[in-house]
Amino acid sequence: MPASRRHQRALAVFVNCLGVIAAVPALSPAAPRAEAAPARPAPPPAVAPGAAATPIPTGVPAVPPAVPTTGPAPVRPSMPPVSVAVGASGTPAPGYRIEVRNAGSAPVDTMVRQELPSGSRATTVTGGGRTSRPAGTSAGEVTWRLRLPAKSTTTLHTALSIPGPGRSVTAPTCVYGSDGTRPYDCATATWVGAATAPAAQVTAAPAWRRPPVLLAAFTALLVVTAGVVWWAVWRRRRRTAATPTGTPGGGAMPTGTPGGGVPGLGTPGGAGAGQGGPGNGTPGRNGPTERGTVYPRTAVPSPASRRRRPPVWLVVGVAAAVLAGVVGAAAWSATQRVAAMDTTKQPTSGAWVGSSVTGALGQPLRETAFEFTVYRVSCAAGVLPPAPGGGRPCLATIGVRNLTNEDQTWHGQLQRAYLPSGNWVAADEDATRVANLGRDVFSQPVAAGRRVLLPLVFTMRGDEPPKRLELRSGVFSAGVRVDVA
Repeated sequence: MPASRRHQRALAVFVNCLGVIAAVPALSPAAPRAEAAPARPAPPPAVAPGAAATPIPTGVPAVPPAVPTTGPAPVRPSMPPVSVAVGASGTPAPGYRIEVRNAGSAPVDTMVRQELPSGSRATTVTGGGRTSRPAGTSAGEVTWRLRLPAKSTTTLHTALSIPGPGRSVTAPTCVYGSDGTRPYDCATATWVGAATAPAAQVTAAPAWRRPPVLLAAFTALLVVTAGVVWWAVWRRRRRTAATPTGTPGGGAMPTGTPGGGVPGLGTPGGAGAGQGGPGNGTPGRNGPTERGTVYPRTAVPSPASRRRRPPVWLVVGVAAAVLAGVVGAAAWSATQRVAAMDTTKQPTSGAWVGSSVTGALGQPLRETAFEFTVYRVSCAAGVLPPAPGGGRPCLATIGVRNLTNEDQTWHGQLQRAYLPSGNWVAADEDATRVANLGRDVFSQPVAAGRRVLLPLVFTMRGDEPPKRLELRSGVFSAGVRVDVA
């Protein structure tokens, strides 16, 4: 046997042995013989009620119970013991009725703040309120420091004066803790004057004074005029072409035919052309057709018909009129569109989802997923500790309502405060966490259909207060813009 085949057989035997050795531990123990009767399993020992089962040591670590992996719990606002309700009065001057209620079983020290619209001032304040204008704010406010008894309701009244009568006035009101930074509840109301003058109705200009109508009428007049002129010229040329060149029944005809006559027009050798002989004239016009002539009748060539074409001046005039009409209509349309553009509005098309909405303090503004309401913005010193890297913190009290059927998250870097110079800063997440007592409001989603009320902090560089806040739920959301200056 060759050496190569002996080596192959030895290698095959070795591999088979290794396979048998590896399979031996996996084999189950041999079954008992058939003669041996199967022993019945012993019943489990009785366990006393309440006694815990002792695990059997197997040398293998126990598998931990399955725990569902879930994200952070959504922000669910806890029902505060203090709530506020604001209503506008029907008086000729702007007035509001504020009801602060403590539903808890213990007294609560609170601070109530009502923001005054820009240009207004308080004329009547009840309940010991004070009117002030804190530093770093663009408008004044009315504040009350109240100790609310348990299970009680306190009613406050304010009246305002505004420079221009007949306009609506919105005054948001919030109830804070004793420190004036943590809001318990906020509400808003808009006063509308009873004698508000209706908006002036703009009457449309008559049809004959509208530029598009005038332009269309002028173009139509030019086209009709050109058509009438062309028809008159064509009619005149047609009449001229239809007039015969010779006189029927005696007109001069060319002579010189053999025998002094015209073949087919008279007697051969007889009367000449124009003599009134038989056959004189055009056949079928002045007399019967000549018959029995010696010479064959010559064919009269018919005049070549030319295609009637409009004159050049008419074509050029009509083209110029149509071109002037088209250019005029395009120029008017472009002018109207440019005049209707709002240069101060931010772009809301393209990659943005939804349309941007702009409002003032206390007005609920909706976008794709959230409804934002800014109740107060304050940059006064002492409201919050200064930022570690420098800067002045500005505290904004914001209400966020989830309008969808799913939990929604939002991000601090998408919330911006704009300065009058056009620069902007994003929300300071660290300072916002401090203002919310260590709770990160951006890491937890807002529950579906719920509303949360929280302070949002912006760290400004410089002494200028923010002019506008821009809030949005997502990266591609058009968001809302709130004028706070």
